[in-house]
Amino acid sequence: MNFFLQNTFNGLVSGAFYALLALGLAVIFGMLRVVNFAHGAFYMLGAFGAYVLLSEAGVPFWAALVIMPVGLGLLGMILERTVIHRLTRLDPLYNFLLTFGLTLILQDLVKSRYGVQSSPYATPPELSGTVDFGLFNFPTYRVFILGFTVLLCVAVWWVLGRTRVGMVVRAATERPELTRAFGIDVGKWSPRSSGSASPSPGWPGCSPPRCARSTR
Repeated sequence: MNFFLQNTFNGLVSGAFYALLALGLAVIFGMLRVVNFAHGAFYMLGAFGAYVLLSEAGVPFWAALVIMPVGLGLLGMILERTVIHRLTRLDPLYNFLLTFGLTLILQDLVKSRYGVQSSPYATPPELSGTVDFGLFNFPTYRVFILGFTVLLCVAVWWVLGRTRVGMVVRAATERPELTRAFGIDVGKWSPRSSGSASPSPGWPGCSPPRCARSTR
């Protein structure tokens, strides 16, 4: 029974990582109609960024957990404004190839500096140890990941379902032409959507204990 519960919890934690990654990918595809192949590279940047901040710059983990997603959000907005939106009226294959090329560029840039070896960083002291669930113990950092993911998913659901911002995003995703007819500039919302979606792979990348790697 304990073995079953532990593996079930492990599956939930793994699913939490995928949920964080999928959040941003779904928003970008829904709003921009772009299959963002570079989303996985942003996950890598989140992991390496956390490694650099923690191991080389001496930044605390909790600060890195904020800094890296914000940085990735800004990078996502810059990429959307400078290159991605210029190809949105063309065949979707062009943006697919563009983001694939961006992935190769980002991977090679990181690889040229850090190589392909794993670069693990330690779990912060606050998340060390285990949590006693009665029938079994589970690592504290995994409980934190699961709880953080649930809170973030609920927050995204609330924003998309209960606020004016979410109403505009959903309308622009489902009926962009009708949304424009109501006087809403859909193009103005594209960088905002990209900027809000790009941090999603940064959080699992920063989550402890990760091993920053440029390739598989």
